[in-house]
Amino acid sequence: MTHTTLLANLDLDRRLSREQALSLVDLADIKPLLDAAARRRDAAHGAIVSYSRKVFIPLTQLCRDVCHYCTFAHPPRKGEKAFLTREQVVAIAEAGKKAGCKEALFTLGDKPELRYRIARDELRSLGHETTLSYLAEVADLVLRETGLLPHVNPGLLSDEDFAALRPVSISQGIMVESTSERLCAKGGAHHGSPDKLPAARLDTIRRAGEHAVPFTSGILIGIGETREERIDSLLALRDLNDAYGHIQEIIVQNFRPKPGTRMADVEAPPVDDHLWTIAIARLIFEPEMNIQAPPNLSPGALKQLVHAGINDWGGVSPVTPDHVNPEAPWPHVKELEAATKAAGKDLAERLALYPAHARHPLRWVDEKVRKPLYDLIDADGWPRTDRWCPGRADPLPPAAAASVKGHAPVSAGTLVQPILEKALGGMQLGEAEIVRLFRARGDEFTAVCRAADDLRRSVNGDVVSYVVTRNINYTNICYFKCQFCAFSKGKLSENLRGKPYDIGMDEVARRVREAWDRGASEVCMQGGIHPSYTGRKYLEICAAVKAAVPEMHLHAFSPLEVWQGARTLGISVAAFLTELKAAGLKTLPGTAAEILDDEVRALLCADKINTGEWLQVMRTAHDLGFRSTATIMFGHIDRYEHWARHLIRVRDLQMETGGFTEFVPLPFVHMEAPIYLKGRSRPGPTFRESILMHAVARLALHPHITNIQASWVKLGPDGVRQCLDAGVNDLGGTLMDESISRSAGAGHGQEMTPQRMEEIIRSSGRLPRQRDTLYGNAPAQLRERSLTAARQSQAAAATSVLQSASK
Repeated sequence: MTHTTLLANLDLDRRLSREQALSLVDLADIKPLLDAAARRRDAAHGAIVSYSRKVFIPLTQLCRDVCHYCTFAHPPRKGEKAFLTREQVVAIAEAGKKAGCKEALFTLGDKPELRYRIARDELRSLGHETTLSYLAEVADLVLRETGLLPHVNPGLLSDEDFAALRPVSISQGIMVESTSERLCAKGGAHHGSPDKLPAARLDTIRRAGEHAVPFTSGILIGIGETREERIDSLLALRDLNDAYGHIQEIIVQNFRPKPGTRMADVEAPPVDDHLWTIAIARLIFEPEMNIQAPPNLSPGALKQLVHAGINDWGGVSPVTPDHVNPEAPWPHVKELEAATKAAGKDLAERLALYPAHARHPLRWVDEKVRKPLYDLIDADGWPRTDRWCPGRADPLPPAAAASVKGHAPVSAGTLVQPILEKALGGMQLGEAEIVRLFRARGDEFTAVCRAADDLRRSVNGDVVSYVVTRNINYTNICYFKCQFCAFSKGKLSENLRGKPYDIGMDEVARRVREAWDRGASEVCMQGGIHPSYTGRKYLEICAAVKAAVPEMHLHAFSPLEVWQGARTLGISVAAFLTELKAAGLKTLPGTAAEILDDEVRALLCADKINTGEWLQVMRTAHDLGFRSTATIMFGHIDRYEHWARHLIRVRDLQMETGGFTEFVPLPFVHMEAPIYLKGRSRPGPTFRESILMHAVARLALHPHITNIQASWVKLGPDGVRQCLDAGVNDLGGTLMDESISRSAGAGHGQEMTPQRMEEIIRSSGRLPRQRDTLYGNAPAQLRERSLTAARQSQAAAATSVLQSASK
């Protein structure tokens, strides 16, 4: 097989064997190799080239090794401390934090105390016996004092070292550099450096895998190794990653001669040699592997590095120099962004923990480090780009809000375009396609929002509906232990908002009559699962509502309440729903869904009904003639694939029963949620993710669910205006008494008047329509009553204010 044939026929997910890689060692024309590597990179990483914004902390520049190309390590110098003090470390970290860094990169020499007395003496004065012990202390100090995520490069480690460093670092690393034993012999670059023995370095990387430490490694080219030895070094790393999955990135670093070293006169590898090695690394590893080349070591060749298959630039510091390569300053982030754009890619910031590992913190991150990580990431493991959170009265992030509509034309050649065309054509999207839409950023984000808005216009026109409703939460006492819920009150009730309550049927009836007098066509009733409740309680509630106002539409009881009610009566779900229907229940809210994936539910709401049970209750209800809503509560411990599976399960049930009236995304409000207060979740979805949930739902559920609703309680008036440009055609209910989101810390109020609803809708260039629960027009008499009641309430409030002022 010729080189050209091999490269042209190489499957995007098939890796080069050793024999195939060796056949490319003497390749005369490397362009086909680079093209194959670029195709492989694009298939997994798309248009993104990432970097980490870091601050460089050189804890000590003493080292027991004598690598003959290194200027970072040096012998003790008169008047110079062997180690940075704690105060110096924190000062450097603080400067990095002020400059927007999220990573604290600790670089140090290997075990200098084994060679230098000054290192031993200073360590003792610092209260430590070893460099690694001091490293663990200061990494923990930086984490606690600044919130920066430590990445440590500490050299060779034992199991005990990993056990000490994992709780204080988000990731670790060691360059294998080369597995060639020749380089450790006399005259080799690593002669006299015991920590550079290949077997020892590979052993440390193996132990990292055993301890589930996300790890960085790579090779250094041009120090005397052959291309065959480079291939063997890469294959050794591949074998370790195959065993443990812990290697986050492979760095292909090019040697640069430095004055004052024994290798000062050795020529640096030519650019083409560097490009060849990058491409080989890309083809040896799986497509998802992150291949990195430091940008400061190849000035003028950044575009070529991208074309060779890299997808990452490594850490770039706006504060500190590259202490390992001080002669090569970091490019400014703006310059790096421009160079990346010139190569046809988009620069994106990442953390020291790459997204693929950040998505699985329970496996890869020590419990002590998870809260700082959760606070920094979105559901895909990328850094949050602003401080906006659902439920909080924060201003919208300007850049993200502006990109919903966008002002520039969106290229038809975006990578999401085929998925959008498929959705617009009414074809079912698969999980991977829906996940890809959730990953949309920049122009792709705008393209998804525009497609959803176009689809909304064709399906719903320019009318936006809302319903006048009253929420009646009849009890906040609950024996379930949902980790996201700040509404229910159990043993810790006094630590949460509000007092426990269980309102009587007379009060339920009073609130129903008051709602009717204020123009409500619906009461929405849900509550905690009180330990004394049985299915009879829910039947009593139905009777109380029907007796109070026979015409009132009763929208009540989540699948959890239905399931629990049937179980406590010892009857089937179908039998209980039949009784509820006879008692006056009209429709069901699709809450208690949270995320319809049991991987999430096992941690978020382990004692609640599972995915299959939720779907079965809804299937049964729809078969009995009930209509219901469908919801998703997202942005906590979930990932994009969970969102996709949720949408697919809702879509599939709708195709089977046709019973869902609308889909309602509910962004997680974190402020008072137990799971967040325990440091075990993210602070809700980002603004971009919140908008995308509505847009992607419109596309993924088309044509089966035609109403997409936005929650003003979670998003606020400005947020729902943005959603109206991203596929939303309904603003839900006026609520009157909203308490569940408020208990979680939401600050957008507990009632929205019809006038305010219509003002928001008109300010978005749309036409308001007051509806009933089933999307028919609200009766004219009720609409007029709702508007009049709101005006009277506002007038009474104004009078009260004036009277108070006059006193």
